[in-house]
Amino acid sequence: MIEFLHVDKSFGEKEVLKDLSFRVEKGEIFTFIGPSGTGKTTILRLINLLENPTSGSILIDRQATKVSERERVDLRRRMSVVFQKPAAFRGSVYENVSLGLKFRGTAPDEIRVRVAEALHLVGLEGYEERIATTLSGGELQRVAIARALVSRPEILLLDEPTANLDPVSTERIENLILSLNERFGTTIVLSTHDMVQGQRLATRIGVILNKRLGQVGDALEIFYKPESREIARMVGVENVFDGTVTSNDGGLASIDISGITISAICASPPGSQVTAYIRPEELLLRVGKEGMSSARNEIEGTISRVTPIGPNVRVKVDAGIPLIAVITRRSCEDLALFAGARVSVSFKASAIHVGMPRVISSE
Repeated sequence: MIEFLHVDKSFGEKEVLKDLSFRVEKGEIFTFIGPSGTGKTTILRLINLLENPTSGSILIDRQATKVSERERVDLRRRMSVVFQKPAAFRGSVYENVSLGLKFRGTAPDEIRVRVAEALHLVGLEGYEERIATTLSGGELQRVAIARALVSRPEILLLDEPTANLDPVSTERIENLILSLNERFGTTIVLSTHDMVQGQRLATRIGVILNKRLGQVGDALEIFYKPESREIARMVGVENVFDGTVTSNDGGLASIDISGITISAICASPPGSQVTAYIRPEELLLRVGKEGMSSARNEIEGTISRVTPIGPNVRVKVDAGIPLIAVITRRSCEDLALFAGARVSVSFKASAIHVGMPRVISSE
């Protein structure tokens, strides 16, 4: 439905996006993740035809967007966009939500029906006469989404839709996004720096790093099978090691990493230089001989740091190679873990993603 073909975008001498090629299918939720300032908002503005690419092509339903102004207006009317900090116009919620329809010359009776429908969808029935500027951040974001929905768009563009919102408002907005997609088949493209949100919402995810599209895939591919160190670091894969395949028996490979041998599912032949990626949640810790692990990999080490992170605990273990595990607070307490304690770290061969060494160019 939406296709970028080798798109570059610069503002003056500042290059923002480089050689972007991807396709958003009709009816999917496509989420761009990446650090702040990497061009995610610019991508949404390009889709919405608020900006033109410096080079390359953008297609909507295979139609080129380098068209006459009238045709651009027709294309834009098929879309709605909600930016990170939505503007609240003076006046009532009804006036804010109905504004776009008034510009389009929609009949007053039709406007009333559509505004009521949109406010119902976002859970703001009865808010019609409320003054928009007095609403909370979460309510204002829902008003902005209602204003976007009132035109019944085929494509909904959302720029950091829950940034700076409290957890309750965030959950409400996320549920709304999923509901719109499921009920109406709305194609939704959104940007976020919230990795967990990306996993929860996306049909597919595009990772933007260093002005480029580093990887596209579903949540499993992005978060468990990253294609580079940079992507791994961004999505929370803290255990990343370069090594050499020393043997391979029917797809079960032995990999030497700084003198430590691990077993992994891998098709690479002996002598191959590879990179092993292991999510910290995949590592199990054991103290003493209790609860022997059936995992193929088990390495002895000493805890060098224990760091609380919300409901979980990050445990760093010096095992000849630095291993990072994330476990629950309860598990940490039950195991009585502390810096200096000896532990066994175990993980399955299937928990390791093995790729060829690769970095994303910053040029």
